[in-house]
Amino acid sequence: MNLSRQTVFFLDEDAFVETARPGFRRRVVTGDDLQLCFWRIAGGTPGSYLHHHPDHEQLGIIVRGALDFRIGDESGPPGEEERTVLGPGDSYLAYKGVWHGDSVFVGDDEYNECWILDVFAPPREDLADGAAAATQAVREPAGTDG
Repeated sequence: MNLSRQTVFFLDEDAFVETARPGFRRRVVTGDDLQLCFWRIAGGTPGSYLHHHPDHEQLGIIVRGALDFRIGDESGPPGEEERTVLGPGDSYLAYKGVWHGDSVFVGDDEYNECWILDVFAPPREDLADGAAAATQAVREPAGTDG
């Protein structure tokens, strides 16, 4: 079996890796043109700073818990009062250059975690570790943020 071209990934507790940010665990799966980052974030963990990705689109789907965050557009960051709360099944799309973040992660009743599936296109090199990224979770480089 060629593990660098693995096509099936099961939910595996051991595949999630602690990041440099306390309360954040993730598993990264990278394909040729897109990348999935499965976040498991402890409820109440301080969130990501307001940021944007000039070269990547980011599609996020909330699986468990809730995400209270800010999302704007290409013209600049949203105002302080412009917050959006997403729950299980809700999603967001940050096109290239769209400001988003300043997140509050709300844990669910079972795990006290917020589970988010983030899909990036094209794949982010700072989340990947060459060919190995397709088969294992990747440790977060210092200073990397969602």
